[in-house]
Amino acid sequence: MIDVHRLRVLLAVAEHGSFNRAASALGLTPSAVSQHIASLERGLGRPVAVRSTRGVTLTEAGRLLTETARTIDAELNQVRHRIDRLAAPRPRLTVATFTSGGRHLLPPALTAFVAAHPEVELTVLEAEPEDALPMVRGGQADLALTYRFDGPLPSGAPDGRGPTGVNWVPLAEDPLYAVLPPGHPLAGRDALEPAELAADRWVLGCLKTEAHLRRYAERVGFELRIAASTTDYFFAQTLVGAGVGVALIPHIGLAPAAGCAVVPLEPPGPARHIGMVTPRRPSPEPYANALTAALSASAAAATPAVDRGPAGQGGRPPGSSPRRC
Repeated sequence: MIDVHRLRVLLAVAEHGSFNRAASALGLTPSAVSQHIASLERGLGRPVAVRSTRGVTLTEAGRLLTETARTIDAELNQVRHRIDRLAAPRPRLTVATFTSGGRHLLPPALTAFVAAHPEVELTVLEAEPEDALPMVRGGQADLALTYRFDGPLPSGAPDGRGPTGVNWVPLAEDPLYAVLPPGHPLAGRDALEPAELAADRWVLGCLKTEAHLRRYAERVGFELRIAASTTDYFFAQTLVGAGVGVALIPHIGLAPAAGCAVVPLEPPGPARHIGMVTPRRPSPEPYANALTAALSASAAAATPAVDRGPAGQGGRPPGSSPRRC
């Protein structure tokens, strides 16, 4: 039988790349770490780690065990949090959310949820996908409102199921729009390609939007010139309104400054894929399911129906036109 504590020692070795650093993180001596790994190898009958002057390299058996160790550790953390809650006077539900989702999608969902389940003690934590997923896996959050762009979730599988130990529940597609300053020559267009803005400087409202835009610019062959970089879509749009540059903003993040134009992108245009991440459990958690249903209704009301275009990759809302405010 494989000892769970030794699996955790192996996981620390894999994460820190050396016996010494793993020992420091675990509060053990390097000798104790070495003994745990040796005992694990004796039980398996094959090596799991190879030490060298450059550090520690896992064998194939070690990599397989490390994947299992992460899953077991996450499951144990979830169980510990659930056991702690048994003593709580009220049922508890903790939800993590990205900023624009928390601002625009979560409030109506929470209003409906609280009205239906006043007995639940709610906690809301702000977290981007790369932070929210480990929180769900480890039990610090019961579910997470999150998103991805073109690829899978952070550390996710190519099929979109997400990292080991969690489920991805799609809620909505959130198309990106061009936000243009007052008087921009393309402000009256029904739709445009981002490449048509190659001569403009860009205001970035999110690091992930920046990564998407940089990939697009490289693909179509124009130089991306950055005028401002922020982590807040609202701030980015105030900068656009001041004439600093142009921006790409997801639909639910739109709150353009006075005089700005909001122009759809030609289909198939880019979109954020919004969804819920929940722990992969044998039995569903009823309160988490109830909040997921409320968020699904909120997302359907807040995001436009997307004309996916010939390539099926997302696009502009049917019949949409430039918006000003």
